Amino acid sequence: MNPRVKLTSTNLPIVWITVDQEVQRTERVTARMKIIYNGKGRINYADTVLHPGQHVDYEGFVGLRYRGNSSYNYSAKKPYSFRPLNRPLEDGGSWRRVSLLGMPRDNNWALLAPYNDKSLMRDILAFEISRPWMEYTPQGRFCEVICNDVYYGVYLLSEVVSTGSNRLNLEDPGESGDELTGGYLMEVDSDDGHSYSSIFLPVRSNGSLINTTHIYYQYKSPEYQDLTPQQMAYIQDRINKMERSFANYSFRDSKTGECLYIDEMSFIDYQLAMEIGQNIDAYRLSCKFYKHRDSLDPRFKLVVWDMNFAYGNADYQDGYRTDVWAYQRNDILPEKASTNMVPFWWYKLNKEAKYKQHLKERWAEYRRSNLRIDSLMAKIDSLATVLTAGGAERRNSRAYPVWGIYVWPNYYIATNFNDEIAYLKRWLIARILWMDGQLDYVPELPGGDVNGDGELGINDVNALIFIIGSGSNSTTLRIRADVNGDGEINVNDVNALIDLIMNQ
Repeated sequence: MNPRVKLTSTNLPIVWITVDQEVQRTERVTARMKIIYNGKGRINYADTVLHPGQHVDYEGFVGLRYRGNSSYNYSAKKPYSFRPLNRPLEDGGSWRRVSLLGMPRDNNWALLAPYNDKSLMRDILAFEISRPWMEYTPQGRFCEVICNDVYYGVYLLSEVVSTGSNRLNLEDPGESGDELTGGYLMEVDSDDGHSYSSIFLPVRSNGSLINTTHIYYQYKSPEYQDLTPQQMAYIQDRINKMERSFANYSFRDSKTGECLYIDEMSFIDYQLAMEIGQNIDAYRLSCKFYKHRDSLDPRFKLVVWDMNFAYGNADYQDGYRTDVWAYQRNDILPEKASTNMVPFWWYKLNKEAKYKQHLKERWAEYRRSNLRIDSLMAKIDSLATVLTAGGAERRNSRAYPVWGIYVWPNYYIATNFNDEIAYLKRWLIARILWMDGQLDYVPELPGGDVNGDGELGINDVNALIFIIGSGSNSTTLRIRADVNGDGEINVNDVNALIDLIMNQ
């Protein structure tokens, strides 16, 4: 980090942190936080003496600690978890529920630190993509952070996946009856020493067992130490019943066809969010699922989180490829005890005809709406403008000189911000084209609009070259790529497409 970078003014909120103690990974320390934000389209100034009267969005104490795993261990820019306080922890301070940057009141927040993600936007892009689909998706706001008078760069001040009236509005579980059945927030992740181990082993896509490792479920709310024996026994039994239903292919009601233990649409929406980003950690790490009381909804649902290594940003375990399914990652993961594997039930779901049909129908529904390529490209452009309009990305790049060098686990080594955004767009278009082919989606497009963004241009040429190079046999892709209508996909279609572009 370059300590000489100075922030004078920005279009982003400014977050000041002052902390007199060494920040820890597990235990929170008292810090002071001040947030200046004058509203959308207005400038925020770091010199509050020269520019008095600015809007103070928050000022007070917070309980601060580091957060994250790989985002902490392999990043020069550390992410934080913070909880607003009514007074310092040393004086018996307790958590305060506050609204930050227009987001609803809560007492649990994160400062996500995009460093390995040079676009700075993969997490918030995933949030925006999935928001129309899911019961709950976190919100986040770009900001610039100054800690102890040192510029720390661009962060994402974000809600975290937690329980509360403005987050996952889950009921506090009781001891018996309907109250015992909810609500619970769990997570598929590594064994944290208190996790519940699945009674079923992970599998490969051919159904063979992987007997060197296990799937672990972490207790998130209530946390392990707060669960009563009755509550722990209940949620373990509920997970067992769900998994047994998948193991026996009996996860649908024989009369209604409804899934017994999962909200099928929530699982489909989560899968599409993970797959459109080909998230390297999908399903097996930071996979958060929850359950209301039976009287409200007895089925498990899912939440999108942790997408900074998605969208072609990982150079290992096929994370850069656009033509593989993330849910089949067990086929290539190293088979050792410490490896986090995809739970077997994702393979079971994707082998069932009804689930696959519903997945295709949902993909088509969203491809006609918020997953239109032109909409996604506009969203990326909008986020890029927010990051560049006031110089935030430029300051961040001076603080962390990452252009033209490898930062783990980058697959593509961009030379500048525009180059990274162009790569993100190319990758996403290629991914959507591949998923269209796999999920039998044929958009109604004008002739030559190969990438489906509603326009004719060089991006269609790139998409056509990708289809030719991939050798795809997908009927969907071949219909779109056969620009000259001769039944073959080759360089003649490229020439025909160029003619269309030149004569439009």
